[in-house]
Amino acid sequence: MKLPPTMRVFERGWLSSNNVLFVDDAATALVDTGYASHAQQTLALVQNALGNRPLDLIVNTHLHSDHCGGNAILQAAWPCRTVIPDAEADAVRNWDEARLTFRATGQHCAGFGFTGTLTPGDALTLGGLRWDVLGAPGHDPHSLMLYSADERILISADALWENGFGVIFPELEGESGFAEQQAVLELIATLAVDIVIPGHGAPFTNVGLALERARSRVAWLRADPARNAKNALKVLIVFRLLDERAMTFDALLRMLDSAQAMRAAAAMLAPASGWSALLRTLVDELVKNGALHADGERIVSGA
Repeated sequence: MKLPPTMRVFERGWLSSNNVLFVDDAATALVDTGYASHAQQTLALVQNALGNRPLDLIVNTHLHSDHCGGNAILQAAWPCRTVIPDAEADAVRNWDEARLTFRATGQHCAGFGFTGTLTPGDALTLGGLRWDVLGAPGHDPHSLMLYSADERILISADALWENGFGVIFPELEGESGFAEQQAVLELIATLAVDIVIPGHGAPFTNVGLALERARSRVAWLRADPARNAKNALKVLIVFRLLDERAMTFDALLRMLDSAQAMRAAAAMLAPASGWSALLRTLVDELVKNGALHADGERIVSGA
């Protein structure tokens, strides 16, 4: 797999999204900045790659905390411009953590500003290449993708991974998300794409197979929305443990009271009186597949 010489991908993990760095004679730019707990690491990666050059621009595909958690530290290091999805502008301007989903998911993100916005249909130049901005609702209603027709590269964020896509969060709140995710997959299928750079996982080239898997998963989730709710709870639990490294069961249970997305998912699966038993079942399943380890009432990340 060969990317243009002005592009570099920092493949991160499941706590931080991948970062895509662009460097040419005119400017430098970074697409997505990882999670707040990894902010120092993000800064070090970018500083090492740029040397004496400053970072000129941050581009956020969407504002989930694992994609914008490094914005603040990068903005403090350099007076860089920052562009975000236009639909999120008011929430960022007023720093409304409820609308920005940080509270809803039990996650955190240092406050940051922005200098411009992106909407589907826009285009921008990164690494000397034209990138078209495409809407990618489903996982997040305001998410965007970046597509280079000349290089046949798609920066898909969480709309398409090699094996699936991100949690369909709108469906947890009774809003439409499955149909939008399906439409995004059909949009991708119309594009000439040789390389996909996903939000998580390694860049990949077998786009047709990835789309086939993703379509199958959408159909499976739509057949029983409780499957999406169960997956969402598991993902949010594992994410929190990746960040905290270890928590008690009671601390996890308290997250259901404070994180709206987790409450909504739990409510689709059991009455509130049964949430403790539900959480124990999910933790047991995660322990069984190695995502977590259990030590009495203490739960430890398996990563």
